[in-house]
Formats: sequence, C-alpha cells, structure tokens
Amino acid sequence: MEQLILVYNANSGWHNSLIDSLHKVVSPKTYDCNLCAITFGVFFEKEVWKKFRTETNIELQFLHKNEFLETYKPKEKYDFPIIFKSEGNKLEVLLKSEEVNGLKNPQDLIKIIKGVFK
Repeated sequence: MEQLILVYNANSGWHNSLIDSLHKVVSPKTYDCNLCAITFGVFFEKEVWKKFRTETNIELQFLHKNEFLETYKPKEKYDFPIIFKSEGNKLEVLLKSEEVNGLKNPQDLIKIIKGVFK
C-alpha cells in the first residue's frame, strides 16, 4: 500500500515541542522546520491542513527525525524536513528538504500531494 511519510526537522518529546514552539514565536525566520511551520501554528495544527489530513484517503505517516532514523535505519544520509513516498519497504524521496523548505503554505503541500495521488 502506498503512503506518504512526512518527516519533521525536529525531534520528538514534549521538551523539544516546547522549544520548537518558542522558536516559532521568538525567531520564526530562523526556524529549521518549514514542514512544521506550514502545517502547525505556534500551538495547534493549521485548520486547512487538519481538514485535508482528516478527510483524505491518502495514508499519511508523520515522524520526527529521530523516530524516522530509529524506524527506518536508512543507509543514506538525508536532510530534514523531507517527504517520502513509500510502497512496501521501498522509500522514494517525493520532496527533498530544499523543496519542502520552499513551500509557502499548507495549500502548496496539499496541491503537491493531490497531484501525486490522482
């Protein structure tokens, strides 16, 4: 079954989440995870993204970079954030870090995802 694996450029855990939220407020231009920035506000998921995520039939998996590295143990080195298309055990890069970082809003991401899963 095909799915998308969206990997944040952040580590899991409440303390990391708190630090990330503060970073978004204090210095949003230097925040390292555009995937986080376009899908989440300071504390909550952006409504347009949440609506898409909950209504789509596309299987989406969300991982922090430490969770991705532990789960998939990739042999290649990746920059984060990154989005993979996965089928079985095969991972294919859908959007590289530079491409994810170039997205302006959740609508840009949604448009790309819908284009892949026509």
